[in-house]
Amino acid sequence: MERCLAGWQRLYLSKGGRLTLLKSTLSSLPTHYLSLFTIPVSVAKSLEKFQRNFLWDGSGEDSKHSLVRWDTVCSTIDRGGLGIRLLVPLNRALLGKWLWRFGVEENRLWRRVVASRHGVVNGGWCTCQVQGSYGCGLWKGIMLGWDQFHKHLRFTVGRGDRVRLWHDYWCGDMALKDVFPNIFKCASHKDAFLNEVMVSIMAGWFGMCLLREILMIGRWTLLLSS
Repeated sequence: MERCLAGWQRLYLSKGGRLTLLKSTLSSLPTHYLSLFTIPVSVAKSLEKFQRNFLWDGSGEDSKHSLVRWDTVCSTIDRGGLGIRLLVPLNRALLGKWLWRFGVEENRLWRRVVASRHGVVNGGWCTCQVQGSYGCGLWKGIMLGWDQFHKHLRFTVGRGDRVRLWHDYWCGDMALKDVFPNIFKCASHKDAFLNEVMVSIMAGWFGMCLLREILMIGRWTLLLSS
């Protein structure tokens, strides 16, 4: 990035020209690395400092007085920003792509290698958390974002063998363990999958719809009693 800036600093560019270069070139330079490795906060701040200084003054070295807060500049255009991407959220999104691919590309070679090394949990959606010095450092960094990534997953129930009854978001925007904490405390199998709790008389889509209705009634009862 510094080498690119060195060549452009001598050019007389308007702010519009610098913005175009920033979005088309500078912002794309670290994408390859951000899609595999967790970026240190200090490195992200340093790169964003170069971007900020280049935007306001055409120089990436000396600190310049910013006319607008950088968070505002990085907002989307419809929110009054310029659409420049913040590096840390971009890094999380790119690493989240691998978490998603791990869950849906069950037969890919890379997925089978990672699964055999670290084990599979949560119905095959992720591996066990890598602790200490054990395991691949690359996958360890990717798995650090699992908890945040899981909060944005919404499941459509099929056979029910990959959806956890209490922990996954399959019935509304909250996990059932948070909607019914007292019932969850009494549950004998807190990591049960939906197909495990469906009895034979409630099998199939009829049973799933009935289970949803029971949970909705329970939610309304909870709201009315509060």
